[in-house]
Amino acid sequence: MRYVVHGAGAIGGAVGAGLFQAGFDVVLIARGAHLEAIRQGGLALRTPAGEARLAIPAVGRPAELALASGDVVLLATKTQDAPAALDDVLAAAADVEPAVVCLQNGLAAPRMALRRFERVYGAMLMLPTAHLEPGVVEAYSHPCPGLVDVGRFPAGADDLAGAIAADLRSAGFASEARPDIPRWQAAKLLANLQNALQAACGPDGKGTADVARALRAEAEACLRAAGLDWVGDAEMAERVAGRVTPQRVGDRPRPGGSSWQSLARASGSIETDFLNGEVALLGRLHGVPTPRNAALQRLAGRLARERRPPGSLSPDELRRALGLGAA
Repeated sequence: MRYVVHGAGAIGGAVGAGLFQAGFDVVLIARGAHLEAIRQGGLALRTPAGEARLAIPAVGRPAELALASGDVVLLATKTQDAPAALDDVLAAAADVEPAVVCLQNGLAAPRMALRRFERVYGAMLMLPTAHLEPGVVEAYSHPCPGLVDVGRFPAGADDLAGAIAADLRSAGFASEARPDIPRWQAAKLLANLQNALQAACGPDGKGTADVARALRAEAEACLRAAGLDWVGDAEMAERVAGRVTPQRVGDRPRPGGSSWQSLARASGSIETDFLNGEVALLGRLHGVPTPRNAALQRLAGRLARERRPPGSLSPDELRRALGLGAA
């Protein structure tokens, strides 16, 4: 079984590197300066234990590969980039049917994949990683690099899900095949609503706890209205405990989460449409007001388009933008 990692950034790079180090057949799909750096000097994986330089095969597009039915595509692009990535995989697959595992935050990517492929798997990840320079991925949890649970979408844990989870465990990750992966993804969505707060005001989230509570209250109301269940905080905490232990890489902690990193790289886009925007969508579909999540979605999109640096707003500026009073 070959793992084709489409999107070799923070998440895809860390997962692909771990599988490669464990002896599995891995190829990365990357782009631009990151691809050139990997081709020229390998992927640099930095962890609390040191740096490894890995000569993982890398290409720029799926069309450069001869995809086979036994391939597993680990889709690790941002959700906003997933439709184009999936179309590229579909075009390259021709008459074969690879399995697709969606490693994105939020709820949308597996549905996008299921429009194109029969065998689609969702995942719930807790991987404190970063990708801020070409050719380099940093993984901050040690000794276990983090948590990657997988399950067939929309439901089930078949033999392939079990095999993928077993391979991930061999690579050092905590991983289980879960028949109810959407419940775990919904719980992770609730946690990820704070990503845009970190991006706007800084990674420590200082002064925004009440805003985070308001965002979550809207989201829970939307999930209930949509008939969607989620894993409770106690069960999630039990799953994470002892498995995700962020430490320093070199002389610094993880700088910020995925949305923070999007602003830091000045990428021009951000995943908020599929986090806070998912809440806004559910609210509009089911008649639940979501003014805070919708406002934060718009604000984060504007910060990304304007290529504003992370932490460019004070908590009070954020509150005003969301229609809240000062702390």
